[in-house]
Amino acid sequence: MAGNSQRKGAIRKAGTKKGSTIGSGGQRRKGLEGRGPTPKAEDRKQHKAYKGDKPIRNTKATSKPATRERKPQMDVVVGRNPVVEALRAEVPATILHVAIGIDADERVREALDLASAQGLSIMEVGKAQIERIAGVALHQGLALTVKPYVYPESEEFIGNTDLVVALDGVTDPRNLGAVVRSAAAFGAAAVVLPERRSAGMTAVAWRTSAGAAARVPVARAVNLTRTINKFKKAGYFVIGLDAEGEMSMAAAAADTRDDRVLLVIGSEGKGLSRLVAEACDVVASIPMTADTESLNASVAAGIALYAIAEARAD
Repeated sequence: MAGNSQRKGAIRKAGTKKGSTIGSGGQRRKGLEGRGPTPKAEDRKQHKAYKGDKPIRNTKATSKPATRERKPQMDVVVGRNPVVEALRAEVPATILHVAIGIDADERVREALDLASAQGLSIMEVGKAQIERIAGVALHQGLALTVKPYVYPESEEFIGNTDLVVALDGVTDPRNLGAVVRSAAAFGAAAVVLPERRSAGMTAVAWRTSAGAAARVPVARAVNLTRTINKFKKAGYFVIGLDAEGEMSMAAAAADTRDDRVLLVIGSEGKGLSRLVAEACDVVASIPMTADTESLNASVAAGIALYAIAEARAD
């Protein structure tokens, strides 16, 4: 009903009015005031783009991956004949793996006898396990785990030896083993290899050396040219052996009969690399007939070492 003053809310209580209450300090009014422009995203701590307190990232330190220490790799000889030959040559091995149920012929029995005599562990393994050990190679039920070769530093032989052999670019382990054998036969103290683009002392190289690898250490050089210069500073005369050499190996050996010698042998075909050849005091060659273009690296090494030994014996 119009003018009905009894309905709820129709009468204002005395002493009340709109606006801020007494004693509020105007807080409600202040809350309605503007706060200025919105800060940029990179200036707001709660925003993902905020950069104020984040540490500066060291890009130089994190751009390079952490270097891992190189661990020597285990070598494995597989197959009945290779395993027997390796055991005959007393290649330093650790375990002879024999497949369960293998047909034991003469080679298997000899491998077991040799492994037992050398104090090696003999393990019978299943087909799946010996296939994992052998990889894609034909194992014929036998696999021999060989100890990784420990290479000494080439600097160990500078100054206290009269004859050292270095190989430049020889990548066949059989050639390496044959060079080690010739080095032992003619009194060389060590064989030096570059770390890259070179054969290593695998079981094949050890077997080819016919046991000489146990007497003549094989060292590795990070940089062969720098190592040659270290030998030169220590008083060694460096003879490079290459088919394009300017003098005969016999003449070079005769001229250095009283000197300490580092004999550097290049690979078959390519010969010595340019930097290595430039580091040598002289580059010699082995005279041959026109029908033969080049000698195998191990054969050339044997001839050169023989020439040095003959010159020193006179």
